[in-house]
Amino acid sequence: MNCSMPGGLQAGLPDQLFEASWRAVLPGLQRRARQLARGNADGAQEWLAATAIKALLFFRRSPERIRDPQGFLFLVLDHVFVDSCRRQAREQRLFVDFAGLEDDPLQQLEAPQMSVLDQVELLETLALLSRRVAQLPPKKRRLFELKFVDDLPYPHIAAELGMNQPLARKYVQLLRAQLR
Repeated sequence: MNCSMPGGLQAGLPDQLFEASWRAVLPGLQRRARQLARGNADGAQEWLAATAIKALLFFRRSPERIRDPQGFLFLVLDHVFVDSCRRQAREQRLFVDFAGLEDDPLQQLEAPQMSVLDQVELLETLALLSRRVAQLPPKKRRLFELKFVDDLPYPHIAAELGMNQPLARKYVQLLRAQLR
């Protein structure tokens, strides 16, 4: 019985490739993570864990697209770091700057809560979007994943899809219009 995956790769080969690559570069990844975290050991460990998960999933999903597995792990770590910085910036925008608050600071910090109706509408919209994305052709689903799930910048999307940046931007624009 031939246990093979699409593309002729045997089942388990991506996991073995990931494990061997991970073991080979782990000390370098740890140094890089500590450097990015400016010595924060917890932050570095969190980024390493996220890197391992994302990289393993990619190794399993598209092993034929990985030319330099060890270098790829460093690239994933850098992407995890950038994602973390973006998330932190978004979270910081949610908080009010305490300097300049007068009167009752607690009253000013109260965030408006979504009504149950608004929450239901949001969930219905997300379910509809999910169904529409599932019906997209594979290339458009991949574009959706790269832009809206992985939150990659246009240069990376263009390189990933083998096109120039203006064309990648146009395809994303058309995809947005289609999903509206």
